[in-house]
Amino acid sequence: MKKAYLLLIAALLAFNVSAQTTASAGADIILKTNGDEIKGKLIRITDDDVTYVYSGETVEYTVKKADVLKITHSSGRVETFNQTAPAAQSRQSDPVAMAASPADHHNKIAILPFAFLKDNQPGADEIGLKAQGDTYSYLTKHSAGYTILDPRTTNAMLIKAGATRDKLAGFTMKELGDILGAEYIIDGSVMQNKSMQTSTTSSYGTVKANDNKKKVDGYGSSSSYTQQNYDVSVSLHIYMDNNASIYNQSHQAFFSNTDGSYGSPLEYLLKRSPLSLSK
Repeated sequence: MKKAYLLLIAALLAFNVSAQTTASAGADIILKTNGDEIKGKLIRITDDDVTYVYSGETVEYTVKKADVLKITHSSGRVETFNQTAPAAQSRQSDPVAMAASPADHHNKIAILPFAFLKDNQPGADEIGLKAQGDTYSYLTKHSAGYTILDPRTTNAMLIKAGATRDKLAGFTMKELGDILGAEYIIDGSVMQNKSMQTSTTSSYGTVKANDNKKKVDGYGSSSSYTQQNYDVSVSLHIYMDNNASIYNQSHQAFFSNTDGSYGSPLEYLLKRSPLSLSK
């Protein structure tokens, strides 16, 4: 009798374990953004909420859809919920976090080497590097509250990651943001094109009187030179580390110049960018 009683208890325990295992295997699993897992039966998903019941229960519970990272259905299908990144304006109004870990991009700015085009052809890299440096100099004076990577550090990190100037087009701004640890990426270009030429001619001479022959002899010389003028424009594009474009403008210098300088249009664009305090 005692042996039969023990066998009955063992059978009941085995059945209970088997039932729990079956229920767990057939459960929907809700993974929250904070890492918590909820196992149960999914009832419904709306635009705002996810409703479920725990395994073996009947009471319905609700969790905000914004707090759900993914749902693994009992069928094995996985449903992922991508969280919408805050708009650029709201992210800029976030409290400034100056102490940053390598994974924290908040309020950090990186400036890529500028592209330089001369007469619509690739020009000297030195001009692009100088424009990068000039942008850094301006922002360090007019963008309080941001951490700005210096160009040397930026370029070294890009080279180590294989993102050289000729290969930058193969990287998304999100990827570059991860490489540089920056929330904002500035990408710019300088265009310099020949415009009109100006010519200047000058002459000078002397007159000598010959008293004996009663005649006047004259001699003189003249010189001329031609000066090349350039039309210069700058384009400035600012991205966030989620690939969002928040500023994309171009500006041409008001007057042609002889040295191809780009300082005026660059400052014009930076002053009006969302990263500058000098409006």
